[in-house]
Amino acid sequence: MRVAVVSDADGVGLLRALAEDGTPTGPVERVGNLAVAVAERERAARPRWVWAATADLYPRLLAAGARVDRCHDLALTEGILLAAEGRWGEPRSFPAAWARLEGRPVPDDAVRAAARPGQPALFDHDLLALPEPAELLAGVVAVHREQQRRLGGLGGLGGLGLLVAAESAGALAAVEMAAAGLPWRPEVHDAVLTELLGPRPRVGAAPRVLQELAAKIEAAFGGQPLNPDSPAQVLRAFAAAGTPLPSTRSHVLRGVDHPAVPLLLAYKELSRLHAAYGWAWLEAWVADGRFRPEYVPGGVVSGRWATRGGGALQIPHALRRAVVADSGWALVVADASQLEPRVLAALSGDDGLARAAAGGDLYAALAADAFGGDRARAKTALLAAMYGGDVGQLMTVLRRRFPAAVGYVEAAARTGEAGGVVRSRLGRTCPPPSAGWLAATGGAAGADPDPDAGARARRIARDRGRFTRNFVVQASAADWALVLLAAVRRRLAAGPAGPHLVFFQHDEVMVHCPEADAERVAGVAAEAAEESRRLVFGDTAVRFPLAVAVADCYADAK
Repeated sequence: MRVAVVSDADGVGLLRALAEDGTPTGPVERVGNLAVAVAERERAARPRWVWAATADLYPRLLAAGARVDRCHDLALTEGILLAAEGRWGEPRSFPAAWARLEGRPVPDDAVRAAARPGQPALFDHDLLALPEPAELLAGVVAVHREQQRRLGGLGGLGGLGLLVAAESAGALAAVEMAAAGLPWRPEVHDAVLTELLGPRPRVGAAPRVLQELAAKIEAAFGGQPLNPDSPAQVLRAFAAAGTPLPSTRSHVLRGVDHPAVPLLLAYKELSRLHAAYGWAWLEAWVADGRFRPEYVPGGVVSGRWATRGGGALQIPHALRRAVVADSGWALVVADASQLEPRVLAALSGDDGLARAAAGGDLYAALAADAFGGDRARAKTALLAAMYGGDVGQLMTVLRRRFPAAVGYVEAAARTGEAGGVVRSRLGRTCPPPSAGWLAATGGAAGADPDPDAGARARRIARDRGRFTRNFVVQASAADWALVLLAAVRRRLAAGPAGPHLVFFQHDEVMVHCPEADAERVAGVAAEAAEESRRLVFGDTAVRFPLAVAVADCYADAK
């Protein structure tokens, strides 16, 4: 059972029951308190709620106590469908989908109107007409029915239905995690910053440790004035010292023998910490002992999440000390071990790589099987296979021992080099090449007549090949992780008073729970990983073990 829902600014809502194909099965229902009505319907029937965008409507429902189990997010689904249909670049919001369906001008996704709170922008800001709830509900019903038809028409991509369901479940989890917040101790954060940077400086001034490092860097270059934050000045200083460099990137600096190098590396690391997660960040993002980022499900083309500010997906190791469970509670952190190589084994059906993935340390097993026990060489070879890279003889060994795995990613690379698109296990589709790419590689009229154009075209084509080579693995890993997140969420099925998700990044989930529930939650994570393996990859011998840790502090769980 499905129920389409829209809301007005004052909490009044309209509902309509739908069949699985989107056909209405009942009349329009007007409810005076949407949150109460949703909560009652959820308890009675657990329908799949159909709405324009989870991020627009669900926060208000959740704040009013209406937690839902399932939904169909029209905006997220539209993005998945457009990509699968080869229509990358078309606006994917609900207003855009509705406009396309009715043959009206399609609004850009960036267009937002200050209309009713939570109501999508349907027209450009210079138009006064805004849809009434009944009209809006009709649009939701129509777009959903059309999306169900399109999903059925893409039968060759059999995993899209699961992908749409998981993407929508992820959107629910994103709202719930933002509402619950990640437990964060401001006093610990401040202590870490003080330990690493010195006392909090006045506004506009650099921390003491950065000032001291800057002075030492100047001294290492003979005392000449130098701003370590200026790559141009640093490059000139190295050139004057007889060591010209192509850039100031850390990997370039590490290859240079000069007394300023360790100082510069330390400065870069601490400067980034201060700029991205310093005292200003603490004041902006942490309140009432909680860090509440705004997650963006599917914010990366591979299906990985992004955030709107806050940097939740890149919390520095030093600041994980500030993530501390409430008194009497614990953090359960479940981290997928060597996820992407295992995904490649399952995708390719390579028996040898599957055997290596059966144990705990895939790289060690791979080393024992094909690289004379040298784990570092085995890891280098496999990462090169997935991400692209010239490792010479190592790749030859890998290709000979694991032909199906190497063949799988090389086929994806060839497709990309030829201008084609590739898909994840569940059907998430990569972007097609741009018009500029086609022109540069001779795939469109107006190819560059420069005599060096051929070499440049081959380089550009190889770059795209590396992207598609990685996309099939990374996006399929994102499929698995998203289904894992949805499975954990469904098994917890509780609000903030009980175990609840508080963090998700790429291949890791974190649950905040009463200490008495920690063992059960750890089991829930393991069950969810097995369910995700089965749903995404079917009958595969490859296992996806989770390293599950129970700790009071995030830093102790890693």
